[in-house]
Amino acid sequence: MLGLVVLLLATGGYVWYSYQHFVSGISHIGAIAQPTAGSDQNILLVGDDHRPTGATPQMLAQLGTTADGGGLQTDTMMVLHIPANGSKATAISFPRDSWVSIPGFGMNKLNAAFEFGTQNGGGDTGGAKLLMTTIQNMSGLTINHFVRVSLLGFYNIAQALGPIQVCLNHAVNDPYSTLNLPAGVSTLNAQQALAFVRQRHGLPRGDLDREVRQQYFLSVEARKFLSAGTLLNPVALQNALAAVSSSMQTDPGFDFLSLAAQLHGLSANNLTFATIPVSGTPTISVNGTPVSIVQVDTAAMPAFIASVVGTPSGTSTPAASSAYDKAAAAPVGSVRVTAMNGSNANGLAGQATAALAAAGFQTGTPGTTSTHAKTTIEYPPGKEAGAKALAAYVPGAVVTASSNVSGVTLILGTDGLQVTRPGAASSSSAAAAAPAPTPTSPATNFGAATCIN
Repeated sequence: MLGLVVLLLATGGYVWYSYQHFVSGISHIGAIAQPTAGSDQNILLVGDDHRPTGATPQMLAQLGTTADGGGLQTDTMMVLHIPANGSKATAISFPRDSWVSIPGFGMNKLNAAFEFGTQNGGGDTGGAKLLMTTIQNMSGLTINHFVRVSLLGFYNIAQALGPIQVCLNHAVNDPYSTLNLPAGVSTLNAQQALAFVRQRHGLPRGDLDREVRQQYFLSVEARKFLSAGTLLNPVALQNALAAVSSSMQTDPGFDFLSLAAQLHGLSANNLTFATIPVSGTPTISVNGTPVSIVQVDTAAMPAFIASVVGTPSGTSTPAASSAYDKAAAAPVGSVRVTAMNGSNANGLAGQATAALAAAGFQTGTPGTTSTHAKTTIEYPPGKEAGAKALAAYVPGAVVTASSNVSGVTLILGTDGLQVTRPGAASSSSAAAAAPAPTPTSPATNFGAATCIN
């Protein structure tokens, strides 16, 4: 989210005559860019929680945070899709709690990918590469460039842009983000703006509603920046661009002049927002610890991506839907499942069998099998509907067709996944299952008079 504010500023007319001064303040990570000549672009925008070196307690207080050192986990991840003709732009949000496969590390929350990639000498370049690969694998998009902004960077940009107005349907008082606003229209300073986009406690759908907050804020900020009041004010524009330049980290192949040319004529009315399809926000058990996640609807992903960005150059064409993707989930009472223990813990297959029976499934005799790192649902051809029904009760499990089983089989791996009811609420919030975006109209444009929760 923070990165999109940066890009909107960076494409302003002032950059054309102060380009060298502007880019001199930008820091870079290793070469990770993908070719973009004459094609659509997909730019990964990342906002994270790392603290600047030498940050004072007073500075951290302004950010609504503490001197805990922050972290490298990414709070905000969006892919900005720009068609070759630059006629519009769509920002696709990837919730930070999305439960995904991170290459080399197994199933985890998406916001852990960058930090994992920095390990063993990988540094920021390794973190960016692993996050890009993870998002490419889950979405089918090819990521061309990377932009990263910290908490302090966002604060500096918001301060340079000046106060903005937002509208809330309900009053909010969240001590975690320090946001305290009445219902209706409020004018936010930089500290309040940062709290506004960080809030997730007290929202009906937690992390998912925070995505809406961020998208809405960007829409408001875009309307303000793209107005004549900012673009035609040399002092305001210079201050904003100076804040951007000192707050941004990109790959060295990122060309702002080309981007500015491609986005020439972009207005807030043709900047839209979308969130990847999800099937719920369950709490799962990982090594005995309850973890609240966002369950990605992988079956709906290809159609979602195609409906938002199509399949132009710059994206990989999703594979044709398999029989599993096309199948509707069968009623649980008609599905027979056999649980097998593929972990080193005793009794898991029996526990899973009891949980499946309680959920209404027919069950086979539990057993053991070879060690599996990942919990897996295996099914023979023709049993796709049954496998899909089971998958809703085992969030994060790998689903695969296999000729080695005669019926739907749940293999419990060492990743600690367990049987859980779909949409089970988190112990820390009453987050309800969220419907997937509809393929026919997945993107949103927030009008000037929009109010949100």
